[in-house]
This record gives sequence, structure tokens and C-alpha cells, in this order.
Amino acid sequence: MSNVSTRAKRLTVGRPRTSALMRAEQLRQAKRAQRKRDGDAGQTEARIKLPRALAQRLRFASQQPGFVAKLAELLDAESIEVGRFPQLKLLCWNRRNQFLSAQDAWSLYERNWRFVEANQLDASERQLIDLLSSRFGVGIKHG
Repeated sequence: MSNVSTRAKRLTVGRPRTSALMRAEQLRQAKRAQRKRDGDAGQTEARIKLPRALAQRLRFASQQPGFVAKLAELLDAESIEVGRFPQLKLLCWNRRNQFLSAQDAWSLYERNWRFVEANQLDASERQLIDLLSSRFGVGIKHG
């Protein structure tokens, strides 16, 4: 008898329940709601494997002001979005890649320059070619 009353006491001790759901289900629903808010804000989680020390530095750096802008600069310098540049997109007619490394983009322009319609280059693509040329082209100018 005392065993039953002790159990009843244990159940009533602590904060009163505000939800009929178990704690695990409450956490699951809260996480789902957070993912929906992030998705609505245009954010997603990017999981990558890094050495532990570098991952810790990245986690710290990501909380600093201006981090996203600096990361975007780095990505713009190292990876080229093919769809943003019409002539590059034409050169990639047989590729499914959405992105190319800067070195690969330069090599593609370099090997296939005869197919590039220089009069059709918009300002951003011309700027990209100039940037890639100064970085990888050893002083060779196109245009």
C-alpha cells in the first residue's frame, strides 16, 4: 500500500504538466516547427565533415558579425555558379554541374575560347573572365 502512495507522490512532484504530450513528442514538434521557420526564412542546415579543431573554429566564426558575407566572398572566389554566366553555361552544355571550381571554369574558358561569343558577354561574365585570367592565366588576356 505504501508503495502505491509513494509512486503517486512521485508522479505529482515537480512542475505541473502543461501538455498532454510526452516530453519526447514535445521536443520533436518543437524541432519540426524550428525547421519550418528556418525553411520559411530561406535557411537550411549544411552538414559537412571537418577536423574537430576546424569545425570548432567554424562554429565560433559563424556567430561573428559579417560571417555570411565573408563566406559568400570566399565561395564566389572558389566556386562558380554556371547558371549565372550565359557563355559559361553554353560551354557546359554536356555537363550537369551547377557549380565549377574557379580553376575548372578557367580551364573550360581557356580550352573553348573559340566558342565564346565575346560580343555576347555581359559585364559580370567579362569581370569573371578578367578575374580568372589574372588568377590562373599567367597574364593572358581574352576579349
